[in-house]
Amino acid sequence: MTAPHTPTTGRGQYAPRRAKTTGLATAAAGIVVFNISPFLNWVNPGGGADPRTGYETDSLVPFIAYLGLGLLAALIYAGKRARRGQHRGLTLVSMAVGIAATIQCLAFALNPMGGLERGDDLSSDIGVYVGLIGALIWAIGSYLFAKEIEGDDEDVVHDDRDAARNR
Repeated sequence: MTAPHTPTTGRGQYAPRRAKTTGLATAAAGIVVFNISPFLNWVNPGGGADPRTGYETDSLVPFIAYLGLGLLAALIYAGKRARRGQHRGLTLVSMAVGIAATIQCLAFALNPMGGLERGDDLSSDIGVYVGLIGALIWAIGSYLFAKEIEGDDEDVVHDDRDAARNR
């Protein structure tokens, strides 16, 4: 006998619930948007100099973008391998990096980095804001995915108890 909330197959066997992939898809969209941002202009130097892309301003920008791609690949792999469809620890790491990317873009928007030591009069450009939006979507998607079912949840405990009663 299974608990009322325990999903079963048509034959009465236990069918574990899987995490919805809405959060994963949202995080993936944010990571893709964030990976576009290093190609866009991040700063406009004062004095009529040419704008600089995310690649030219700070090597941390493309690093975080590539880290996001690596996390996305790991999340997809874990989703295919994990019994419940996600690995919460990995999802929380993705959320933490998404939050860090959001804070970095926000700080960059408020005060572009790298200009103080050179005396540049820098102002933020479109790439910072595209990165900020992408990072925010990434963090929210990871949060939504982390809220999904994973690992040893109530259904497993109830399933084990039910199996013991039926012996």
